[in-house]
Amino acid sequence: MPVVKTTEHEVPHTSTVPANYGKPVKLRVREHDGTPDNTPADKRRVVLMLHGRTVPVLAVYDIGLGDYSWSRELAHAGYDVFMMDLQGMGRSPRPEMDNACNANPDHQDRVSDPNLPLPYPCAPSYPHQLGNSQSDWDELHAVVMYIKNLRGVNQVDMIGNSAAAFAMGPYAIQHDTNVRSLMFQAPAFTPNGQDSASGTEFGAPYPMPRDTPPYPMALGLKKGLNDAWGRELSTDCPSQQAPGVVDMVWKAIMESDDKGSTWGKPLPGGGTEGVSRQRQTYWWGWNKKTAPLHGTLGGPVPVCIVYGELDKTVTTGVASVTELYKAIPGPNKLMFKVSCASHQMVWEGRRTTLHTMSKQWLKHGKVFGREKGSFHVDGNDDVTPLPVP
Repeated sequence: MPVVKTTEHEVPHTSTVPANYGKPVKLRVREHDGTPDNTPADKRRVVLMLHGRTVPVLAVYDIGLGDYSWSRELAHAGYDVFMMDLQGMGRSPRPEMDNACNANPDHQDRVSDPNLPLPYPCAPSYPHQLGNSQSDWDELHAVVMYIKNLRGVNQVDMIGNSAAAFAMGPYAIQHDTNVRSLMFQAPAFTPNGQDSASGTEFGAPYPMPRDTPPYPMALGLKKGLNDAWGRELSTDCPSQQAPGVVDMVWKAIMESDDKGSTWGKPLPGGGTEGVSRQRQTYWWGWNKKTAPLHGTLGGPVPVCIVYGELDKTVTTGVASVTELYKAIPGPNKLMFKVSCASHQMVWEGRRTTLHTMSKQWLKHGKVFGREKGSFHVDGNDDVTPLPVP
């Protein structure tokens, strides 16, 4: 097993987030490098992992207990793995998010830090959402170019969780020469979502509604995580969620939120439970009109989609995983529905299957021997065709 070297990076970037536009920032990136020594650059495989809407990157991919760390599993398989937080998440800058009055007014009563006496509700000093699609694409590009220059590679493989698809999907279409492959775990896709500006492929809608919502962050609670996860648990799947795993995940989220971890309700033994500061972002250009552009996805950029059969988060309402699969124009695409797994598959019993699938995808461009098509994966990892409605 390769020796894994861990490095913390601060990637320089000129912000295009409206809250700190034009200011120099440093995007936080963790690297687990499992590439054997003396590997030439043209043989090095680099993987970039990105978080979703509410959970910072290290809590998704690098909970360091046993086999919960997907990133370390890939590094031990010989890959050089980078994990990035966009601004407003994790350890990257969080402009306008240190003021609790800039939270959703409905969430402000979740703050009980005595150093932050809030009259409820208090008006935000920054009445706008934080980031947008363009700022996400710009930050992703900054990290990709940093990695390419650092490691001397031409392309990176990308793995994204949930709403990471809003950044990685359009990015791959716009910068296909930088992306070797895409793997989406429970990808968020809105087939009828916000269009780009008329006459453009990915231009910002004009005028951009900066005050929708009129605050830059929401505040999540541990109870919210537990309740949302609970709605996707099945009594038919006793190994789906291990005892204590919600506590483990919440602890990891708090470790990536220096302010939010101090804002929550006091605990009987001292300290606070904390709240999760979640950036509010305005997204466009990830829908059934843009996903097929240029034949990039499923063509020069192969795509693998994995989601849980119990996942209601990205399969109901305006979101549809199957519509994403259908919108990808090229033939180099795979989709797998995994039994006894929810939107939180990264922390569930089927996470080891997810790790196995990612290793096969990265190494062979195949999963369980399949190169293209839609499939169901049962509890024994037996694979059967899955018709796409």
